[in-house]
Amino acid sequence: MLDLPKAFPDNGLAAAVKTDLLIGGDWRPGAGGKRIDVLDPSTGKVITTVADATVDDGLAAVAAAHEAGAKWAAVPPRQRGEILRRCFTLMTERAELFARLISLENGKAMPDARGEVAYAAEFFRWFSEEAVRLVGEMSVAPGGAYRILVEHQPIGVSVLVTPWNFPAAMATRKLAPALAAGCACILKPASETPLTAYAMAALMEEAGVPPGVVNVLTTSRSGPVVSAMLHDPRVRKLSFTGSTQVGRTLLKEAADCVVSCSMELGGNAPFVVFDDADLEKALDGAMVAKMRNGGEACTAANRFLVQKGIADDFAKGLASRMRALAMGPGYDDRSQVGPMINKAAVERLDGWVKEAAAEGAQILTGGEADLSSGFYYAPTVISGVRETARLLNDEIFGPVAPIAVFETVDEAVAMANRTEYGLIAYVYTEDLKKGLQVSERIEAGMVGLNRGLVSDPAAPFGGVKQSGLGREGGHHGIMEFCEIKYIATTW
Repeated sequence: MLDLPKAFPDNGLAAAVKTDLLIGGDWRPGAGGKRIDVLDPSTGKVITTVADATVDDGLAAVAAAHEAGAKWAAVPPRQRGEILRRCFTLMTERAELFARLISLENGKAMPDARGEVAYAAEFFRWFSEEAVRLVGEMSVAPGGAYRILVEHQPIGVSVLVTPWNFPAAMATRKLAPALAAGCACILKPASETPLTAYAMAALMEEAGVPPGVVNVLTTSRSGPVVSAMLHDPRVRKLSFTGSTQVGRTLLKEAADCVVSCSMELGGNAPFVVFDDADLEKALDGAMVAKMRNGGEACTAANRFLVQKGIADDFAKGLASRMRALAMGPGYDDRSQVGPMINKAAVERLDGWVKEAAAEGAQILTGGEADLSSGFYYAPTVISGVRETARLLNDEIFGPVAPIAVFETVDEAVAMANRTEYGLIAYVYTEDLKKGLQVSERIEAGMVGLNRGLVSDPAAPFGGVKQSGLGREGGHHGIMEFCEIKYIATTW
């Protein structure tokens, strides 16, 4: 592992971020007066603290959003779009500052952090353009007696709950379409990575977003605070990104008031490599699909399913590439892999690898935890993993690549679909017909065919089965924050 850089990250960067709750345009310390520690995963040390919201704070944010919502919905779409475009411009101008802030609180390596900032900013640009394209419909009723008018209206106050692994992109992927549609929001970022959300909220204020349209809460009591907001009749939308387990709970909570839900939940992505794949291209794609964000991504390749004829060469090649990665503090520009988010994540992953090895799997590289000065786990390749192992059945969310072998196309499809999740899959073959047929048979909302990266603000992101409901990005993303109104009229 790389040593800490001589120039420790600029703590002034964290100190410059407002760390109180943002409610109705006011930065408040929170009703309870408590604070939440924010850790640097690269060292395990406290960076700063942020306000800890109470249920009363959550309801105050709902009230602020409700009050601001009607005025924001009445703002012309072009004007809303121009404000979002200014958000894009400001974020792009300050890309390096945001990247360093993300790396500081999240731990991801700087190349990943810079990539996230660029990706996050694009949601502002994309939905600035979509704001003016909420076109309706007019048609003659089949009987000819009247006209059918269909229009899209903002759904209303929206609660946005985001995870720690992409603190900028997961926020903009929800904020941008919500604002484009004319909705006021309450953003609740993960308490592990709140600084990016607060910095972004300040940027949005600067770009011209009116007070109360975007409110931001951090809390150590997520369950009660979010539940209280969902049971407030003024809240009409929940957009959540996180684990399937928490998503199920929130769906039950939302059902009490019939709140519309968009859920981007867990994944167990298969990375399928056929004998006729270009080995080097498959390895290139594997490194992107597995190691983007250090493997801490819902889209990360979770299971490598490799056809028997190419399996040994693929395993050796992947192990060689993973072994060559430089691991160290995320904000050290020499690092290619940063730390995991916390100690518990490292211990969980280390336990799963040891468990698989005890059952006969072979660790080809890695398999070592380092908690001496941060939360590190070495990039790992492990082959011969049993079908029942947790590495193949649960979301890894870390830098570990388990390999299993198949012989036929049908076996590959069956193995890929042997999961309750269906977010994304990856398929590598030089036979386009076979690739498309397999892509259609795999139960996933997204497929990367000979590609290790599929995320794009212009494309619909989301899964099937237990991986979620609805889509983010593309034109579909703005529709998640709209209600369809039908007007019958005779003239």
